[in-house]
Amino acid sequence: MKLIDLKVSEFIREIDQKTPTPGGGSVSSLASSIGSALVGMVGHLTVDKKRFLALDSDIQFEFKDILSEFILIKDELMSLIDQDTDAFNLVMEAYRLPKESIEEKHYRDQKIEEGTLEAIRVPLKVATLSISALHHFDSLIQYCNPQTTSDLGVAILMLTSGAEGACMNVLINVGSLKDDIASVQYKQTIDDYRIKIRELRESLLQKVYDKL
Repeated sequence: MKLIDLKVSEFIREIDQKTPTPGGGSVSSLASSIGSALVGMVGHLTVDKKRFLALDSDIQFEFKDILSEFILIKDELMSLIDQDTDAFNLVMEAYRLPKESIEEKHYRDQKIEEGTLEAIRVPLKVATLSISALHHFDSLIQYCNPQTTSDLGVAILMLTSGAEGACMNVLINVGSLKDDIASVQYKQTIDDYRIKIRELRESLLQKVYDKL
């Protein structure tokens, strides 16, 4: 059964096991997907209210367009919960391959590199999607139903935590890459992402607290 299909209690118990998966990568994906889902809830509780309907039509259209974008982000983040665990399992399977002959060693190294790249790709996607989502929050905070402002604050916390966790999962796998150039590029990307995440977290949470 896929992780995404588990009950919440089952998922939590699945994490609390003597196994490396699901681990921080899948949890980061889950955190960001929950943050995105909270934005959807805020949308449902905003768009039919008189206060929102009184806004300029262009503002309403932009707000609804953002909500539509979050549906796509949420769905992709949900799929990455299992993809992260699958990627880790690929790496583990590669390490179990035989390495007696030169040919076997070469094939094993190739599969380890491929698995490692996948284990980098998935959390990098989580971080990218989370940061993309965070860039939409200025408008959400400004025009949401005021009673849902705290929910947006929690969404920001979940998305920034998911993004930071994903960055950590990229870095822990980058060290295993044989491709030094790719390794340097990934590390630079994560350095840039971490700066963006922290800037967005601080500025957006301040706007939430100001509105509260």
